Amino acid sequence: MSIATRTTSYFTTPQHEELREQVREFAEVKVAPRVGDMEAAKSVHVEMSRLIARQGWLGVTIDPRYGGMGLGHLAKTIVIEELSRVSGAMGAMVQASQLGVAKIVHFGNEQQKRRWLPLVGNGRCMPTIAVTEPESGGHVLGMSATAERVGNEYVLNGRKVFVGNSHVGDLHGVVARTGRGSSGLSAFLVESTAPGLSLGQHQPTMGLHGFSFGELIFENCRVPAENLLGSEGDGLAVAYSSSVLYGRPNLTAVSLGIHRAIVEQTVEFATAQQRYGAPLAELPTVKQKLGQMQSQLMTARLAAYHAAYLLDEGLPCDAELISAKLLNVESSLDSARTAMEVHAAYGLYPGSNIERFLRDANHIYAPAGTSDVQRIRLAEVALGTYRDQWSARFSDQLRASSGLLNRPRTADEPMTNNDSPRWWHR
Repeated sequence: MSIATRTTSYFTTPQHEELREQVREFAEVKVAPRVGDMEAAKSVHVEMSRLIARQGWLGVTIDPRYGGMGLGHLAKTIVIEELSRVSGAMGAMVQASQLGVAKIVHFGNEQQKRRWLPLVGNGRCMPTIAVTEPESGGHVLGMSATAERVGNEYVLNGRKVFVGNSHVGDLHGVVARTGRGSSGLSAFLVESTAPGLSLGQHQPTMGLHGFSFGELIFENCRVPAENLLGSEGDGLAVAYSSSVLYGRPNLTAVSLGIHRAIVEQTVEFATAQQRYGAPLAELPTVKQKLGQMQSQLMTARLAAYHAAYLLDEGLPCDAELISAKLLNVESSLDSARTAMEVHAAYGLYPGSNIERFLRDANHIYAPAGTSDVQRIRLAEVALGTYRDQWSARFSDQLRASSGLLNRPRTADEPMTNNDSPRWWHR
């Protein structure tokens, strides 16, 4: 049993570890050979995104009644972690789609769930969530995009930016203004083919090459009134709950996967390189750095798995989710810098992968709240002033997301609805 497995074996089941092996093998066989192409092209890799979606992993937290895997949030963490270990971009793709799942699971009516969740589960629909705007940024109440009721439709106008999976998404969860103040935000399901919806030009960024997080433009975009999520005025709750319960643990898992890759490749490099007649890893200064990286990784992984485990148990865990995101983001960035110190000039070349990990790790800092925001929320926890315990509010639904883990499996029953343990869908 590896150190990584021992670190988190308290939280995982054989089903979790079976899933891990499947995702890891897929990532190493199918994704790894394409990373170089994604880095060179710096464009949205639609083909790989769709291939991953067809594996069924976007439905890992969806109840089997709606065509999902029903394995819960810890299983989701494992999927994202294993993909991010090989490609931060593809891990980010899955986390963004999982963020898009949240709004339907927690606010969708029965008709919306039956229409869309099975399509997400089988990979035919990739959902997103669109909240951030150019002028208001992370200030949700400062948004200006509008949705006006006209007969049996809503007419949307405005722009949304930094939308994960913007250019591959099929169903956008859009929060817009239907009135004033905090009760004047509402959420809608907008199909990518809706008249009046267009995409901004994809712009290559520092890292996560292959992933898209771009702009949605709404110009008199007409949406059926039946696509309203929940009731008018629920938009703020949709945005905040999705960010806390899905965005933070999802991004935590991306950081964790990148962090694992950083440590593994730095150890491999330091072991292979010779200095003074011995492996570079034997130099006291380098060994100190490796020890620090390993300690940070183990601590970060425990925090990530513990928070996801509490979600599956339906226990109040907003603080743990916040802390896990803060810890994983900061420690992955710290280890990335330390890895660059160990690699020295070798780390500057793309072939080393270390500079890619450093670029990718920086992308996870801001979404779902910067580290400064996480610290402020944790200070509120310490002071007893933290409000809106979203994990408590949705505890029953969160526990239901791992419903398949809560019943015995027969020896010949597959972990998912797929035909065999190695069920790569082409």
